[in-house]
Amino acid sequence: MKALQDKIIKDGKVLSTEVLKVDSFLNHQIDPELMQQIGQEFADLYKDAGLTKIVTIESSGIAPAVMAGLILGIPVVFARKRKSVTLTDNFYSAEVYSFTKQVSSDISVSKDFLNKDDVVLIIDDFLANGEAAKGLLSIVEQAGATTSGIGIVIEKGFQPGGQALRDQGHRVNSLAIISSLENGKVQFA
Repeated sequence: MKALQDKIIKDGKVLSTEVLKVDSFLNHQIDPELMQQIGQEFADLYKDAGLTKIVTIESSGIAPAVMAGLILGIPVVFARKRKSVTLTDNFYSAEVYSFTKQVSSDISVSKDFLNKDDVVLIIDDFLANGEAAKGLLSIVEQAGATTSGIGIVIEKGFQPGGQALRDQGHRVNSLAIISSLENGKVQFA
């Protein structure tokens, strides 16, 4: 997706050979026009998939997921990372390790919002080692629902997550795939 790649080049900051900071438009401050374009791209990719829900993880996956959900006319469910006083039982859960934060979190989704009749698109902001996607896949499987695909805004193609998910037979659509962050420069696949 050209608009996303242009934004990454213009406003992204390469912090190391493994870390790209995009907090000025994706995961701290949000560029609504770009999110609308991203939502449209995911909607176009999955318009014929029979989707009933989009599942994401808080918080950075919410903006692109909501835009896609708005265009597709389906609800968006997000997995919570933090314990909630209103979500005490009757939920699906999985453990997810965050590469960026170097911490494990238990994520959870209420059983009220995901069931065996659902056809799901998973959307997330980044794909590196695939831990968030694996956790969300586990939750969808626990619900007995069907995963139609995994939509990723930015994939770090030089890390193993995307290939591992594809090798497992999952449809993975990444809007920007980065092949390298060497020498402080973003290179796209």
